[in-house]
Amino acid sequence: MLKYVLKVIYSCNNNYFCSMEESQRQKKIASVLQRDLVDVLQGAATKGGLRGVIISVSKVKVTADLTDAKVYLSIFPNDKGKELLEGIKANTPFIRHEIAQRTKNQLRRMPQLMFYIDDSLESVSYTHLTLPTTPYV
Repeated sequence: MLKYVLKVIYSCNNNYFCSMEESQRQKKIASVLQRDLVDVLQGAATKGGLRGVIISVSKVKVTADLTDAKVYLSIFPNDKGKELLEGIKANTPFIRHEIAQRTKNQLRRMPQLMFYIDDSLESVSYTHLTLPTTPYV
């Protein structure tokens, strides 16, 4: 009689981006991508004539197989976030090519980039902050 062995497999909603611990290689690639993405995006914004807009890359998550990268952007002012994100998504191949040129000595393959708005600052509650009721003298 054959014995069947049940294996418990860690599952999550998206198999690529699970909440498991990232490897050192994933962290290094994410930091390299984050640093270069900031340069490329802010350079493109200033060349494009966008004044008073701040684009920051708040986090980059790389898959375990290093083929995909989720890029979380914080855009200030918030009202321009959606239209800028659409423009960035439309120019993803050009951004990916520019990053690949910058990291060609560090990465063998350039991950696919997926851009998202990081809305974690909007969800922060400021109720714990109290302002002084009397002016400072």
